[in-house]
Amino acid sequence: MEPFRYAVNASILFTELDLLERPAAAKAAGFEAVEFWWPFSEAVPTDGAVDEFVRAVDEAGVALIGLNFFAGDMPAGDRGVLSHPERSREFVDNVDVAVGIGARLGCTAFNALYGNRLDGIDPATQDTVAAEHLVRAAKAASRIDGTVLIEPVSGTPSYPLKTADDAAAVIERVRSEGGVDNLRLLFDLYHVVANGDDPDAALDNHADLIGHVQIADSPGRNEPGTGEIDFRYYFDRLRELGYSGDIAAEYKAGGATTDSFGWAFS
Repeated sequence: MEPFRYAVNASILFTELDLLERPAAAKAAGFEAVEFWWPFSEAVPTDGAVDEFVRAVDEAGVALIGLNFFAGDMPAGDRGVLSHPERSREFVDNVDVAVGIGARLGCTAFNALYGNRLDGIDPATQDTVAAEHLVRAAKAASRIDGTVLIEPVSGTPSYPLKTADDAAAVIERVRSEGGVDNLRLLFDLYHVVANGDDPDAALDNHADLIGHVQIADSPGRNEPGTGEIDFRYYFDRLRELGYSGDIAAEYKAGGATTDSFGWAFS
């Protein structure tokens, strides 16, 4: 059986370098693929900024396998604008930009962070807004045979999707209401474990929904081998269940980034 291809998330790794230098650094470290959170501060960057990003990935000779939609001000605590009624225009405008970048670089996986619960707004209203936006994103991604990913996230109490079941319920609602079938679960082993979800049950119940896998060890969110997760076991389980996609390292390196890749090349 072919081994998994490992990728690095160049938004959380190689942070000692300028963002545009990170694709080449990943290539030099031995990786053939990268993913990014939204790599700009605004939902709709200038054409020049987009061109610079596309050129940096293209000239590095790596594949872009994943890109987040605009998620607001992440350092300030935002975790997406998907379900924010007052930021609808930002999300809608961003979808076309993100899918356009995907079309230029051959990236077909787009992570849509759901957004935190907002004080003073009925959660049901937020869920309706999120579903409408996801239908729109899924239809846009389908133009390039793309997939929209839904992710449970840890570390943010107001983020409502904490388990694989939570994400699966959103996917099912959007499928039912919007008639789209290109939403998938982003199975981040770290977030699943950190939230107290059962990763084995999540795999048993939702293996057919998994569109992408990310990893970090727990506790700590550092590289594999620094915590308690048995990655060999879960990689074997993913193979047994038919997952054949990439596995992306989305962790905070405990030291120098380039010293944190022993798990991938040992």
